Amino acid sequence: MDRSNYEALDGAAVAAALGELATSFSLVLLPECDSTNSRLLADPPPDDGLIHVLATDLQTAGRGRRGRVWQSWPGAGLTFSALWRFAPGAPVPAGLSLVAGLAVARALEELGVEGVQLKWPNDVLIHGKKLAGILVELIPGRGRTPAAVVGIGINLHLPPDAGVEYPTGVTDLAHCLAVPPGSNQLLGRVLAQLYRLFDLYAAAGFTALRGAWQQRNAFADLPVRIVGEAEALTGICAGVDEDGALLLQTQGGLRRVLSGEVSLRLA
Repeated sequence: MDRSNYEALDGAAVAAALGELATSFSLVLLPECDSTNSRLLADPPPDDGLIHVLATDLQTAGRGRRGRVWQSWPGAGLTFSALWRFAPGAPVPAGLSLVAGLAVARALEELGVEGVQLKWPNDVLIHGKKLAGILVELIPGRGRTPAAVVGIGINLHLPPDAGVEYPTGVTDLAHCLAVPPGSNQLLGRVLAQLYRLFDLYAAAGFTALRGAWQQRNAFADLPVRIVGEAEALTGICAGVDEDGALLLQTQGGLRRVLSGEVSLRLA
């Protein structure tokens, strides 16, 4: 396995990118891992006040939403998961994947990436093509602090024969920036944004971040089709509400959608 053409994950480099926030995180960096989400869910680290992050250079059994597989190649992407604990009563489930997407978007914009868009509920697009995906899984409470594992995969440099399927195509940072960031800088930037936005989210809910998400809504005012529900729905994407639910303007009125897949309807 050739690892000579990319930057391996390094704890000191990630901490340098995090700056003063580095002391808030516990980092575990692996050269190879089956699924970072699965590892954190199966064996949650102690509740010691730190945000526990598991990142890998190569994920061999990555998972996406609805049972999909997140494909990975050496040096092709950044894959990591973070265990976030919230105070009792905090609004954990609703809108969490949207906040994570917004954090990725802001980190990319800091790096100079243009055309960043968000697709409800868990994809980050660049000019309509998928760059990153998010998988949020909740850890059952059972008297413990509410917690969620937030898994993120970002395409850095896909191989020419990757063959990743996505309705509107895929892209990577190598096609977005003349000099794309290394894995360590990118991980630090995204974690810093997650820290800031999740802190705000825990205090004020998704309402405080709704406007920022709406500004990057890839399907704003476009005809869309929702699949995966009891019935397929079509209508005009009217954004999201204060809980992070998708708003769909249908012939029968405004509908709230809490789960499902969004795809552009053929004109």
